[in-house]
Amino acid sequence: METCRIRSMLLSIVLLVVLLITISSMVLMASQETQAKQITPTRESLKFFPHTYDKRPELPSPYMMKDGTEIVVGLTKDNKFTLIPVTVAKGESLGYREKDWEKIRILEVDAQDFPTLARTGLHSEIELDYTRQIIGRSVAEITDSGRPEASSGAGFMSREEDIISVLKGDNRLVKRLGLTHPQLARPLFHVWNIARWIGYKSRDVSRSVGGIDYFLYNKRKVRLLDAGGRGWQSSIFNDEILGMYHLEFSVELDEDEKVFLQDKYSNLSKEQMTDFQKILSHIHTGEMVPFYIMRYGFYEGHTGYRADPIAVSFIFGLRSLEEIEKAFRGNLYKALTEHFTRENISAGEGRYEE
Repeated sequence: METCRIRSMLLSIVLLVVLLITISSMVLMASQETQAKQITPTRESLKFFPHTYDKRPELPSPYMMKDGTEIVVGLTKDNKFTLIPVTVAKGESLGYREKDWEKIRILEVDAQDFPTLARTGLHSEIELDYTRQIIGRSVAEITDSGRPEASSGAGFMSREEDIISVLKGDNRLVKRLGLTHPQLARPLFHVWNIARWIGYKSRDVSRSVGGIDYFLYNKRKVRLLDAGGRGWQSSIFNDEILGMYHLEFSVELDEDEKVFLQDKYSNLSKEQMTDFQKILSHIHTGEMVPFYIMRYGFYEGHTGYRADPIAVSFIFGLRSLEEIEKAFRGNLYKALTEHFTRENISAGEGRYEE
């Protein structure tokens, strides 16, 4: 009799546990379905800039919807949240040089000259060694056109750099970061698409940041300093790419990041440390550069319009400061400031070893 009672109690306990597990599973599934509905909006359910929200929309930033629309969350100068579409694809013409705009191939890679780049997202240095022309224009002509005071005042590379040395130098940086050129081009396309959307909505491409203070990107606050049009800049390559916008943006290093750099690079002077932090956290470039990165792996040389791949990876949260430092082993300052001369490139990647 006693044994029967014990068995009955055990059976009741088992049934109760099964019931609780079932109820918990149902509650969890319902909660997950609710969360899925909350974070799976449609384009029709969202309102984009200039519409604003008092509270931050519950979306990661950047975010891709099921239909492929890419969005970033922004904050306006009057502390309102907003959503900005930044889809990297050939979209509608926004009214500047429409005939030329329609010919621009946003996600194209120069597979004819750089088949390894097209296949893997990184250059083969052997291919670069044998490169004599890019899109039908000689590397000598491209270099001459890219020097300061040639096709532009600031130039696309410094006087001691050439197009092949710059392509090699940046390819090595990107490889050390464990990234590819398309991965680094994408956030820059997003910045340009922010500028395009602001210009489209204001009907004025010279409107600069259009009231946007910063946007969120992989949990970093990227401050938008300039996103307006100025004048036209032709490409140094034999292609259809044109420049009009100034794209300037930065992030603020937190105290831990500042202490980390000061500890690792205590040998630098105060002025060098200030420059170091600015180069790492601030970029002033134009919309030609994401096209150049995507198509050729070209970030511009060491000029005022360079979009350094290390800075891109840091600003947009593709790599943490610790991960970047680990990749360069105490030589991050050198990697950010040293020009890609033929002599430096010939020395190989050993100059980034301790």
